[in-house]
Amino acid sequence: MLTRFEWRTSLCAADFPATAYEALRLQVTDHTPFNNLGWLCAAEQALGEGERLHILLSWEADELRLCLPLVASRERFAGVPFRVLHHLGYPLADRLALLSLLGSEDMGKALVLIRQRLPHAMLQLNELSEPVGEESALTEWMARSSTGERRLSCRVPVHLISETDHQEVSGDPRYKLRRARKRIAACGAEVHRIIPDAMSMGPLLQVISEVEAVSWKGDEGVGIFAGERSRQLIERAFTALAGQGLVRVVTLELNGRCISYRLGLLEQGRLYDYNLAFLPQYADLGSGRVLLEEWIRWGLDDHWRWIDASRVSLENSSHQLHERMSGQLEHWRWSFYSWRPGGIVLGLGLRLWHRLKPHVQAWRARRAEHAKPTLKPVAVTTEGEHASPSHSQR
Repeated sequence: MLTRFEWRTSLCAADFPATAYEALRLQVTDHTPFNNLGWLCAAEQALGEGERLHILLSWEADELRLCLPLVASRERFAGVPFRVLHHLGYPLADRLALLSLLGSEDMGKALVLIRQRLPHAMLQLNELSEPVGEESALTEWMARSSTGERRLSCRVPVHLISETDHQEVSGDPRYKLRRARKRIAACGAEVHRIIPDAMSMGPLLQVISEVEAVSWKGDEGVGIFAGERSRQLIERAFTALAGQGLVRVVTLELNGRCISYRLGLLEQGRLYDYNLAFLPQYADLGSGRVLLEEWIRWGLDDHWRWIDASRVSLENSSHQLHERMSGQLEHWRWSFYSWRPGGIVLGLGLRLWHRLKPHVQAWRARRAEHAKPTLKPVAVTTEGEHASPSHSQR
């Protein structure tokens, strides 16, 4: 069947084929709430100056087979500006599926069209999940690039909800959970489940943004409400998804005030644990672990299948779901460097870095080893106890 390609400039336009888009999304195995048109329209409305949206569609008769929304912008590498393309929603979309049902030949044609319409040095697609055991449609693009890289972004812990979750968790997590529950009960705080709609989502986001603002995330400027652009995207996206019944929130409240929360998105029986924060004066309560347990209990009551950490760090992740995980999902970052001068330069720089990286890491390790302080003898008091600073138990 003949494949027809088409360019659009807005997902929010009245004539955008939303019904065909949703049919395509539901056919792609690993689609997520971040592929939802409501989320992507919010991302489009939050685009900054110098960013332009270009949407490549592919049709077979009346059936949509590809939708790839790309944002063109300029990024600096070593102080030099290069034109790059990213999937719409980056970097706040925690996990995306590539919405494509095209074969390798048509995917090759798609890349040619992208390079003709949007000359660029690098095209990068972040946080892509891939069906296990299936070859990615993006493999064809690697051979057509001056340099191509497929790099692991993170391994996300996931928990399969089962009948065993009716029983108390075993081992060290049980001790930590019991201690947290006792502390919460002692101060009189209560756990609440919330399913917001489009009307109540705005006020609820205001409440939890105030918690984040005074948490460590607010102090370091890394929260989802940290910048005006990020705040606008989150408010619009969660309001749209709440209107579809996809948002879930668990809170810990003390005297009617939210002191801790977990914010999630639910689709097809999978809860994506997107964000959490707590007031610093209540850090010792261990509320995060209790609210994660509440996700699991809610899942048992409403027959969810999975609870996922939406995204974690590749190294040294501290997400509490690691204690309860029954498996992991991988996110990948695909980078395609064009044959234009800028793409060749960036690709050569990447290859050079891969050669130098082991030597740089070894040098840093040696430097860290030499920088370790020499341990001094420990003073002994007259009572025969070691004199040392006190540590608070967390």
